[in-house]
Amino acid sequence: MKEHAVLEMKNIHKSFPGVRALQAVDFCLCEGEIHALMGENGAGKSTLIKVITGVYEKDEGEVYLAGHQGPVAIHSPQDAQRLGISTVYQEITLCPNLSVAENMFIGRGQGAGLNWKKMNADTDRILQSLDIPAKAAQQLGSCSLAVQQMIAIARAVDMECKVLILDEPTSSLDEQEVQKLFRLMRDLKQKGVGIIFVTHFLDQVYEVCDKITVLRDGKLVGEYAIKDLPRVQLVAKMLGKEMDDLSDIKGENGSSDASSAENVYEAEGLQSNAGIKPFNFHIRKGEVNGFTGLLGSGRSECVRAIFGADRVLRGKVKKNGKEVKIHKPIDAMKNGIAYLPEDRKRDGIIGDLSVRENIILALQNLKGFFKPFSKAQTYRFAEEYIRLLDIKTASADTPIKSLSGGNQQKVIVARWLLANPDYLILDEPTRGIDVGTKVDIQKLVLKLASEGKSVTFISSETDEMLRTCSRLVVMRDRQVVGELSGEDLTQNKIMSTIAGGEAKS
Repeated sequence: MKEHAVLEMKNIHKSFPGVRALQAVDFCLCEGEIHALMGENGAGKSTLIKVITGVYEKDEGEVYLAGHQGPVAIHSPQDAQRLGISTVYQEITLCPNLSVAENMFIGRGQGAGLNWKKMNADTDRILQSLDIPAKAAQQLGSCSLAVQQMIAIARAVDMECKVLILDEPTSSLDEQEVQKLFRLMRDLKQKGVGIIFVTHFLDQVYEVCDKITVLRDGKLVGEYAIKDLPRVQLVAKMLGKEMDDLSDIKGENGSSDASSAENVYEAEGLQSNAGIKPFNFHIRKGEVNGFTGLLGSGRSECVRAIFGADRVLRGKVKKNGKEVKIHKPIDAMKNGIAYLPEDRKRDGIIGDLSVRENIILALQNLKGFFKPFSKAQTYRFAEEYIRLLDIKTASADTPIKSLSGGNQQKVIVARWLLANPDYLILDEPTRGIDVGTKVDIQKLVLKLASEGKSVTFISSETDEMLRTCSRLVVMRDRQVVGELSGEDLTQNKIMSTIAGGEAKS
């Protein structure tokens, strides 16, 4: 093993039917190092992590750990845990029906033999030391998603791991919680723990990491010190092509001026049962606009009200100048409105259905399930959009749950494009997907607008909103506090409006 290495992987291969997920990949993690594992969706990051943690058996190659003579065998997650490898996944894998303390110690004791008083006391001590707002005795499911994520990390840390793998740990955390996690990571680094950090947030990589390993198409691109790899070069290595400037996608597609176009959708005093204040909203033909604001400001609740996904309490709605009633999603769909939800796993994909079946879902719903399309038609639809959106899948019949997150997102986009709406709502369409697919989706949004479709685009990343939207509705505390366009579309103006904007109905 290399000097100071805590984990070293050599010549790792892993294949699945029809897919070579990893090809001759090397990876080295040193003591007291925070090491980013980067790559597009489908690059092999998750597969490599699952090989390290024993979820998958490698086909070829060796894994070495500090303190062990020769290569180690990791056949299961229990093997990995015993060897000092702990993992916190993007999606919480704890038990919401058990207490926080039970989740902290699950798998580490023998039922009735547990000292419950000590377990609760130890849990409270750990939570307090990490400043996590939870109690040992409370049910995990009663905690927010962000607190559950922190508890999962605390559990891994308490198991005295030598290697800590954090797979998209910040995806459900707000800015303050991210900083709390980073403090924890730096503390562990000082204690000699090696941390593998998987994230799609480039800012976070450059804030907290020491090294970056880049994978592309299952192959190793290289390992780099953070100081030696500027962001533009990192993006280029992930994509396998040079990118002049991510921010210039508007120019490539021609920023169409929709300011004089007619309104496609208008709402007056719209309010739902999700706690948002009544709001007015409109979008013009060929316009890309968006809702922006801090986590919990009401962005998603506004678009869910527009689509009828939450129960509408009051308000008037016009579509193409004519008053319409939209009480539920099928009403919106029949009026040419499509909605890609924030949580694609819960509200978007149907995991056990194929890519083809997921793509035709909306159009079939509009036609009626008692009037099914022929199998030949569904294959034709699916193949067209797999090609159009460059969806990486072995075939149209592949279960969608086996695709990477970015490709699942493209399938949902394909579903709505096939239904041919004139107004498309995209809520966090690029969350948790790689930078290349992000750019693809941003370009697609602008292309749709240039073809006359209207798009409402929501993203937690302000720079992404500025790259795609020509008008932003600013929210704070579940009410609209401003609207920005033209020269006012700047990060500083958005922040100052959120901080001190006067409420507008």
